Amino acid sequence: MIKKAFVFLGLVLILSSCASNKKIIYLNEAAAGTTSSLVEYQNKLQPDDNLIITVTADEPTLAAPFNLMYVNSQTSQLTNINSSDALTSYLIDQNGEIDFAGIGKVKLSGLTRIEAENKIKELVSREIVDPVINLRLINFKVSVMGEVLRPGTIRIVGDRVTILEALSLAGDMTIYGKREDIMVIREANGAKTVNYVDITDKDIINSPFYYLDQNDLIYVKPNKTRVNSSVIGPNLTVGISALSLVVTIIALSLR
Repeated sequence: MIKKAFVFLGLVLILSSCASNKKIIYLNEAAAGTTSSLVEYQNKLQPDDNLIITVTADEPTLAAPFNLMYVNSQTSQLTNINSSDALTSYLIDQNGEIDFAGIGKVKLSGLTRIEAENKIKELVSREIVDPVINLRLINFKVSVMGEVLRPGTIRIVGDRVTILEALSLAGDMTIYGKREDIMVIREANGAKTVNYVDITDKDIINSPFYYLDQNDLIYVKPNKTRVNSSVIGPNLTVGISALSLVVTIIALSLR
């Protein structure tokens, strides 16, 4: 009887800790040295994006009126045009426009960063020769929730991030995360879409959701082990403890 009890206890412990390697390992069967062409990706600007746009030229005084810091300035001290103190941001409004210094309303929503720079350069070039435009998105963010170590909103330096990088920044997934069915909620043109990504698949790099968009929300679902443990975990622990106690008492009484 004692032997059977120990065998049963061992089986319970083994079954409660089993997990499939393929459900845990990222990019299954991706061979070393494999070369794949990544999906071409360029983040597109959208309302509520916060931008820093600077205009420089061979003659700083000519570029000054196109930089926010100097729009209402009455001083002739314009030598610090490249100073970080001179950087002021633009917010894209709900119409997809910014009120650009020296130009007026400019629609940028729907354009990539490079396309936006080229558009502004074309407008400014009507006033000065060979302007240099630098545009940076400074509030790119995604949110990660569910079975990760550090859920929350993540601010990204630059304007592109992959789903694997975002998960890494969130502390990586816990062992209980459902890696083959990660939810990506994306908003585009005023509508939200729900999409699913399998990061155990080596072809994830070809997915349109490998690169994340501004304000994407990633939700890592709990796997069956986590769900079951939340329901029967406490009872199973109590049961195993009770069984262990009974086996110990019987063993001591037979000595």
